[in-house]
Amino acid sequence: MAVTATTPTARPETVPSRTGAAAVTTALVLLVAALAVVDITQGTAAVGPAEVLKALTGRADTADASVVIASRLPRMAAGLLVGAALGMAGLALQAVSRNVLASPDTLAVNAGSYLALGVAAVTGVSLPLLASSGIAFAGGLAAAAVVLGLSGLGSGTVRLVLAGTALALGLTAVTEGLLLLFPQETEGLYRWNQGNIGQNGFDGVLQMLPVAVVGLIGLLLIARRVDALALGDDAARGLGVPVRATRVTAVVLATLLSSAAVTLAGPIGFVGLCAPALVRPLARWARGVLRLRTGVPLAGLVGAALVLGADVLLRALVDADTAVAVPTGVVTSLVGAVFLIVMAARLRDTAGAAAPDKLRIRSHAVFVTTLVVLAAALAGVTVAAVLLGDSKLLLGDVVNWAQGRAGRTVTFVLDTRMPRVLAALLAGAALALAGTLVQAVTRNPLAEPAVLGVSGGGALGAVILVTTVPVVGGWSVAGAAFAGSAVTAVVVFGLAARGGYQQNRLVLVGIGTATATTALISLLIVLTDPFNANKALTWLSGSTYGRNMPDVLPLAIVLAVGIALAGVRHRELDLVSLDEDTPRLLGLDLARGRLGFLVLSVLLSATAVAAAGTIGFVGLVAPHAARALVGRRHTRVLPVALLLGAVLVCTADLLGRTVIAPAQLGAGLMTAVIGTPYFLYVLMRRRR
Repeated sequence: MAVTATTPTARPETVPSRTGAAAVTTALVLLVAALAVVDITQGTAAVGPAEVLKALTGRADTADASVVIASRLPRMAAGLLVGAALGMAGLALQAVSRNVLASPDTLAVNAGSYLALGVAAVTGVSLPLLASSGIAFAGGLAAAAVVLGLSGLGSGTVRLVLAGTALALGLTAVTEGLLLLFPQETEGLYRWNQGNIGQNGFDGVLQMLPVAVVGLIGLLLIARRVDALALGDDAARGLGVPVRATRVTAVVLATLLSSAAVTLAGPIGFVGLCAPALVRPLARWARGVLRLRTGVPLAGLVGAALVLGADVLLRALVDADTAVAVPTGVVTSLVGAVFLIVMAARLRDTAGAAAPDKLRIRSHAVFVTTLVVLAAALAGVTVAAVLLGDSKLLLGDVVNWAQGRAGRTVTFVLDTRMPRVLAALLAGAALALAGTLVQAVTRNPLAEPAVLGVSGGGALGAVILVTTVPVVGGWSVAGAAFAGSAVTAVVVFGLAARGGYQQNRLVLVGIGTATATTALISLLIVLTDPFNANKALTWLSGSTYGRNMPDVLPLAIVLAVGIALAGVRHRELDLVSLDEDTPRLLGLDLARGRLGFLVLSVLLSATAVAAAGTIGFVGLVAPHAARALVGRRHTRVLPVALLLGAVLVCTADLLGRTVIAPAQLGAGLMTAVIGTPYFLYVLMRRRR
């Protein structure tokens, strides 16, 4: 045994032992057992520990025994199975990808399963539980394959999390579109997507248990091969390990475990991320924890403890009736979001600030031609948006309306349609400008308000107001959205400021914050009455439905101010986007300038969210495409990005109103469908 040699009284170093491994395992088993006992005693019915004991020994009356056997025991068993399956799946995915942030959430496995089950629900065919599990497995496996293919294996944390987050946003947008288009066929699917371990009997647990056991046995059988991958692909091949086959098998088995959990209880967020992270420190006391064969069972125990602990904590903090309505997945998502933010804040960021794009010299003729083409496109899209919809109009009708000589029907149509068109145009321009400012300040071409959680904070503030105040005006919603965006912006940019807004920390803190706001929004929607829930869901889809001129006015004012300030300070934007040293050498107060641009971007994002709901990817696509078209000088990037953003959102709103009329899809859903492939393309190109 190694000893320290600095002093005569040196103590032996701590070396993990088999006794330590047994002690750790025993402690985890006891913790899980204690949480299971407490979970059984909690509930709405007046059945306490004494009645539970009698029910388990067959001495309770019929009513008490029914509550325990039909509800509480199945719920506890589901919590054990779901937590264990997700913990084991997360550890396997992290091992095979060599990435500590890989999990069923960050690889979009849950989002893929959600979409697959949504598509199955739309058909109206009633499927048995095992068939639903197969569908969830196929959807989750396809999503994981896309994310791992785009991000690469062992290539760092940011690309994998970004690819998974982007794909999850796109898949979830498609699923939410199905929920809005087929409300009867998909009834209950939104609540299911929040994750709830409540069960009616043991049927579901008994059907999913063999699936989870198959996944566990499979992981144990390939454990040595997966461990060899940690040495590197070449070393593993030298040891005779089939690298590709091992990776594929491990991902398939992890997805099988995840699909069993998803089918049984819906997506229980971030257990697959937190459980392996909590297991790794145990290597100080337990030998072999970092090896898959020992780590998988321990991750299963920790995952079970997390799910049961979240359920126990929820029921201990709120009254029993409210606890029944709150999905367990909301609690685990909140805990996981905080966990991700803490990990990101402590992350030793070796990526540094992203290197600026290569300087492209575009001629003035190219710039003018781009402006003319985009201006023509904007005019065409605007005219089409005004004339087309559930009622088709002519240009003469619009002229008569503007002169006050239109009929009652035309007046009603244009009075409701014009604010929608203006809201879409202004929101697109505002989000594009906000994305341009954020990308310049952070020098990160993948940063944008939605990915960084700023739009989510605005949505949370607005949803709080929408679900609590029966009648609210545009200024009130704008104020609530700005308050929410301001809080999240302080968290994200404050934590990411250490070291100069480095890429890894900024993106991970932003994604964690966005996840937390999404969980809180889901909690509000689940707890509010159905009318407010539908209103909030429609608004969150990025819909301009029901907008009027007073709703658009705050956005118009903020956008005008933002364009003026950005135009006046375009040279400062050029300098800030270069590096840390050049602005200081030229006497620029970098901290003050950066703060000013960030505050302006928050204002733009918040008012856009208030006017048109949550619309993602515009702040990424418009600035990125503008730089590709006209170069990096902001005197050219700003007008091109503004036009691109306005055209994109107005087109998305027009398509959402006309393609499946009289039904409608929000502009946010359409931009997510359009923006997700572009986002993934940018990631793939940056990887190359």
